[in-house]
Parts: sequence; structure tokens; C-alpha cells
Amino acid sequence: PAPRRAGIGGRLVAIGASTGGVERIRDVLAVMPADCPPIVITQHMGPGYVASFAARLDRLSAPAVQVATHGARLAPGLVYIAPGDRHLTVARDGTGLVCHIQDSPPVTGHRPSVDVLFGSVAKAAGPNAVGVILSGMGRDGAVGMKAMRDAGAHTIGEQESSCVVYGMPRMAFEAGGVAVELPLHQIPAEMLRAYDAIGERPRA
Repeated sequence: PAPRRAGIGGRLVAIGASTGGVERIRDVLAVMPADCPPIVITQHMGPGYVASFAARLDRLSAPAVQVATHGARLAPGLVYIAPGDRHLTVARDGTGLVCHIQDSPPVTGHRPSVDVLFGSVAKAAGPNAVGVILSGMGRDGAVGMKAMRDAGAHTIGEQESSCVVYGMPRMAFEAGGVAVELPLHQIPAEMLRAYDAIGERPRA
């Protein structure tokens, strides 16, 4: 495949997960190419575990995986994971997309919250984003994924057949936020297909 570039408009993939998500994120990143799309991830996880989780993924994956820091710039081949006690959001500056870290209150009982990440991606990237919601308990991410889909993003939910807990994907689907449901093993290819398709759309 042709090398992936951030491109005009700042394309990216945003992933949210909770219960069962650690293994799913590992499996998705394990098959990503070194020049994968810029990826931002919110996984519900205590702050004491995030650094070791990111380091483990970095060892197992071709892309570079790290804990997100305020102002970190999104680029192909970079994967950022939300700190365990603060929200990760995405914002636009003069040259592209950057990570912002926020200490605002929990949302849907969570900090970091998938809703907060997805909502920021809807605003900052609109149709230039791909959203993925994986196994998890509760409804975090449903509102944010609906906002992403309404903004023109392609949204993917994990199918019940492969979930540890079909909570978050179900809530997102029932809210109208999921464009396509797939079993886990089909999600990485659909992520890449959708991301590459953004760059092929004619510009207005």
C-alpha cells in the first residue's frame, strides 16, 4: 500500500474501550503497519497501569505507542493512549491535530472518558476521522460516537459475538452512532480501508 500521510484536514482513528479492551487494543495494534494512521485511544484503566500498558504495546507493535501528553502532535505511525486519570481530547492548531490533556470532571463516571475523546474528534476532524468502539461495560462512548457519525466520520462497533462485554458497543449502536458492526478480527482492515478512503474523496 502507498505510504499514509496525515493529509489536508488531519485524518485520524479514535478508539474507545473498557472491559476486555486491553486484549483487543493489543490485537488491533499488532497488525497495524509501521505507517499506520494517527491513532488516539481511551481505555478505562487506572493511572498506575497506563505507562506499562503503553510500553508493552510499543514492544509488540510496529507503530510507536506512548502515553498521550499535552501538545503531542498526531502523525502517521504514532499511537497515543489517554493517561489513566485525565481526559484525552484532540484539537486543531494551525498545522494539524494535537493531543490535549484535561483535568475536567468525570463523564459517564469515567476519567478518561470515551465520550470526551470522541466528542472532541467530531469537532476537530469531522468527516476526516474513523471511530472504533470495542468491548466494554456501560454506555461511555455512545454519545461521542453518535456525534462523530453525525459529523461525517466512519464509525465501527465491535460485534456482540467477539465482545467480552457487549455494553459500550451496544449502547453506541442503539444510539445510532455505529455505521457498521464487525467481529474483532475484521476491524483492523476496516479501519485502514476507511482511513485510506478519506484521502481518496474529492475535495470540495
